[in-house]
Amino acid sequence: MAWYPGATKRELQPESDNQPAIRPTQLILHSIAAPWSGERMYEYWRDSTNLESHFGCAYDGGLFQFIGTQTRADANASANRRADGTGAVSVETASNLQHTDPWTEAQLDTLTALGVWMHQHHGVPLRVCRTWDDPGFGYHRLFAKWSVDGTACPGDARVRQFDQRLFPAIVAAAGGDPVPVIPAPRPAVDLAELVAAARSDPARKGAPVTYVGTRMVENALVAEGLLAPSLADGHYGTATVRAYAEWQRRLGYNGSDADGIPGRRSLSRLGAKHGFTVA
Repeated sequence: MAWYPGATKRELQPESDNQPAIRPTQLILHSIAAPWSGERMYEYWRDSTNLESHFGCAYDGGLFQFIGTQTRADANASANRRADGTGAVSVETASNLQHTDPWTEAQLDTLTALGVWMHQHHGVPLRVCRTWDDPGFGYHRLFAKWSVDGTACPGDARVRQFDQRLFPAIVAAAGGDPVPVIPAPRPAVDLAELVAAARSDPARKGAPVTYVGTRMVENALVAEGLLAPSLADGHYGTATVRAYAEWQRRLGYNGSDADGIPGRRSLSRLGAKHGFTVA
């Protein structure tokens, strides 16, 4: 396993010894939705969950490493370890509770240095991942296969920083050629599947319909202040219907046109603000 010399080592056990080896080909960035230090992230993964990342970066740029970069960590769903033995290295970064704030200058400096090390030590190519299994650099919401049930992590401010500042800084510091700023592909929400989820009737059918797009829409409604974070549970239930109806009224719809069932125009407007398209 490999340990980055620029990080404080706080090894998670038994994960560090028990999880399978990987050949790292990607670096994926996350926001943890908490203003935590690296030590607090370590305590969280040690005591509360097994969905750990390799690294944790605090607001002040302090970096902790919990798992060696040649060992699987569990933050990236299908990218954690593939059939060919390749996998992704993950970095959680401190953020506000809605993961909507930008990275601090100290965080950007730390992430740049880590990105250069990943390129030099592990040969991660100086490009943005073109597909979910393509070697390179990316962020959690870039591809659906990197998340089990959808995510808005990191928020729009950090995605812009990644495109416009962070990734170009990694390339420049690593001595690579300048890269054009090309917006990363946005995930798509299937309108028909979302409408089916919105119209499901748990009382009659036993369980609501759910799929990955519901989570993206709920995260957007939370960001708009229309849905409480505790109610964003991946099910398009009564609370989500009410919140989406309020979004429709905010756009000028009323009466039966503001019934909480998504339409293409209202959903496209929401997606344009919060990083998804409509299929």
